[in-house]
Amino acid sequence: MMTPVLVSACLLGSKVRYNATCVSAECEHMQWLRSHCHIMPLCPEVAAGLPIPRAAAEIVGGDGDDVLAGRAKIVTADGEDVTAVFLQGARQALALCKQHDIRYAVLTESSPSCGSNTIYNGEFGARKVPGQGVVSALLRANHVSVFSQHTLKQLRVQLSD
Repeated sequence: MMTPVLVSACLLGSKVRYNATCVSAECEHMQWLRSHCHIMPLCPEVAAGLPIPRAAAEIVGGDGDDVLAGRAKIVTADGEDVTAVFLQGARQALALCKQHDIRYAVLTESSPSCGSNTIYNGEFGARKVPGQGVVSALLRANHVSVFSQHTLKQLRVQLSD
C-alpha cells in the first residue's frame, strides 16, 4: 500500500492561492512522491470556504502556535480578522490526516496556513520570519511530520528508508 501524504493543492498546480496562482514544486523529488505515495491534495483555506482570489493574509502577533493558543490572529491586508476561518481549515486538514492515517504533509512555505519554517511577519511588507503557519502547527502537535516544497528531498529519504 502506498503511503498517504497530504500535499498543499497549490503545489500540485491548482490555482488556489490568495492571488489565484499556484506554486511551482515540480522537481525529481515531487515526481518521486507522486509515483511512490498516495497524494491527498488540500488547500485548507479554500476547504474552509475562502474564495479565490482573496485578500492576502498574515499572522499578527506570533506564529501558528500562538494562533492555536489564542495569542495571535490572522488578518487580511485590509484588516479583516480571518482567524476563525484559518482555524477551521487547519481542523479540516487534521481531520483528513486522521481519516486517512496520514503521517506526512508537504505544505507551502511561508503561508499563514502552511508555512513550516517561515511565515510573513504580519506587517504586509514581504518580510519573512522564522515560524510556522496554523496548519503546520496543528499537524505537528498531532504527530504529523511537516515538510515544504523546499524539503522534499528529506521526505523522500525518510520514506525510502
